[in-house]
Amino acid sequence: MSFTTNNHHTPGETFGGTHNSLIPAPAQMSPQGGGTFTFNSLKKALFLDRDGTLMEEVDHCHDPEKVKVISGVTAALQRARLAGWLNIIITNQSGIGRGYFTEKEFHAVQEELLDQLEGCIDATYMASDLPDHASPRRKPGPGMILEAAAQFGIDLPASFMIGDRASDIGCGKAAGCRTILVLTSYGKNHRDCGADFIVKDVTEAIELALLCK
Repeated sequence: MSFTTNNHHTPGETFGGTHNSLIPAPAQMSPQGGGTFTFNSLKKALFLDRDGTLMEEVDHCHDPEKVKVISGVTAALQRARLAGWLNIIITNQSGIGRGYFTEKEFHAVQEELLDQLEGCIDATYMASDLPDHASPRRKPGPGMILEAAAQFGIDLPASFMIGDRASDIGCGKAAGCRTILVLTSYGKNHRDCGADFIVKDVTEAIELALLCK
């Protein structure tokens, strides 16, 4: 997967692959129109796990009909957008690497999710690595967040990683973000993962992030 050094992208676009090269830090990348990102121009982002966080957990989901978003999340994402935040999905999808489903099936599920979220997602970063052959992109590695930061010019310390697993929290911490564990899906079993905050669900997580300075 290759990345350009400007911000031309299609809203909701998915970036995938399992390459091992990391993108330079945001201040080294060229924004739209040339030049370099400055700290004043960096954006804040909500990095969001997908399965069990934005949508109800379905083991290795490959059927669009099984997609059901968490109650209230679409309105919360809209409020984040209006407040100037980027909404970016960071998702492990080892089911592709295991042969449980195809990339085409992943994209069908993703399309349904984006429809239910009413276009409130700016981009999706996906890693199909197997856990025992993981690249730096696979959570808890920070690769996907670092790619997004370079692509969009994101202020990582001012941003949040939100998810229901220890790997989500580890990913956010490794990237230098603040972290929120949600207690939906696997979250109840990961209370001791070291998250900065623990809340009921992603809707509460987004509201908390918007209140933090």
